[in-house]
Amino acid sequence: QVQLVESGGGLVQAGGSLRLSCAASGRTFNNYVMGWFRQAPGKEREFVAAITWTYGNTYYADSVKGRFTISRDKAKNTVYLQMNSLKARDTAVYYCAARRGSVSITRADFDSWGQGIQVTVSS
Repeated sequence: QVQLVESGGGLVQAGGSLRLSCAASGRTFNNYVMGWFRQAPGKEREFVAAITWTYGNTYYADSVKGRFTISRDKAKNTVYLQMNSLKARDTAVYYCAARRGSVSITRADFDSWGQGIQVTVSS
């Protein structure tokens, strides 16, 4: 069973940076896609970024392209989300997610989720 544990969230001023980490365990992750989603109060959970574990191909939502970077460290079984130039609208609970198979940015296609971590950007 896949287990995902997020860390690194917190409070930051607009324009600042944070790096989220997602420690993955429970199996090997070849042929997996790892993703980050976020959910703001009163809104649907939305796709942020994804990366293929084997080849490191990356995908981003338009709203974060150029500001956020997703990466993975195979040796540490960890996925990162580097968030720069943060804006108040980036405030949300951020979730790490995993799915086996082809790339998807659809929430319903991911079957393993972390517990979520709060990111708050003050303006």
